[in-house]
Amino acid sequence: MAQITEAEEFFTRGLNELAAGHGLSALVHFEKAAQIKEVPVYVSYLALCIAKERGQIRKAISLCEEAIKREPENPIHYLNLGKIYLHAGDKETAIDTFRAGLRYETNQQIIEELNKLQTRKPPVIPFLERNNPINKYLGIILTRLGLR
Repeated sequence: MAQITEAEEFFTRGLNELAAGHGLSALVHFEKAAQIKEVPVYVSYLALCIAKERGQIRKAISLCEEAIKREPENPIHYLNLGKIYLHAGDKETAIDTFRAGLRYETNQQIIEELNKLQTRKPPVIPFLERNNPINKYLGIILTRLGLR
């Protein structure tokens, strides 16, 4: 039981360091927590830090997907995996991952990430290209009139 509280302590420190913007320090704490006890949420945050601090995207994605397999209903895993995809430059997959997490729970952090990405609405006239001037200006006008 003492090991669990020690792991939780490292995990909490890691969360605090991550919130403060100290990714490398957070990585160390998450690694220690995951070594003591392999809890999916510890592994999920460890994966996020591995991607951001070490640039090991494939390993991070693999770790996060493993956490999702073990706890598929936990939206935090989807949040972290989405952030990893964003870090890798894969915006579309990140959005899909965030939306998958919202299916299980309305998570404010996921909503904030999606709002930051400002997903675009479909073109007003679907058979025309998005950058067609008719679509562009029609979209602007309808948005300003509050009809879109």
